[in-house]
Amino acid sequence: MRLLQASPATVRRLMNVWPPFAFTGIRITRLDPEYLGVSVRLRSYWWNKNVAGVHFGGSLFAMTDPFWMMMLLHHLGRDHVVWDRAAEIEFLKPGKGEVRAEFVLDPADVERLRKLAAGGEKVLEWFSVDVTDSSGDVVARIRKQVHVRRKRERPGVPEPSGTAAAHG
Repeated sequence: MRLLQASPATVRRLMNVWPPFAFTGIRITRLDPEYLGVSVRLRSYWWNKNVAGVHFGGSLFAMTDPFWMMMLLHHLGRDHVVWDRAAEIEFLKPGKGEVRAEFVLDPADVERLRKLAAGGEKVLEWFSVDVTDSSGDVVARIRKQVHVRRKRERPGVPEPSGTAAAHG
């Protein structure tokens, strides 16, 4: 979680050299200062193509993996548990060349999840993002189910405040 305490520019730079991204050709091109949006691209290289010569499905999925959870963690803070619970990917068209994904988190969704989880209940929420090619055609649609729950108070332990703790 300490990573999300750094400036968005630092987070973007560090994630771009993180081996799961750097070695697959994934690059964060924009991280909104308020953690309400992320732009990601994946360029095509010989090492991230499958036997059919198009983007490896795992790379398409990896380019979308951490962002819904990361943005929610930033906004909900240390008093919430946030983790990825499930995921789906639907391949709609062969991914060739450079592909992109744009994540936009609505502040109203953050507040709705905060209210739903206020009593300590587990909340499961689905988020979607499309991966598009240079023509704007949707190559893949990824859905992520995020688990949100307010941390339970433990007797004698003060309530956490500030930044978030992550699982997943």
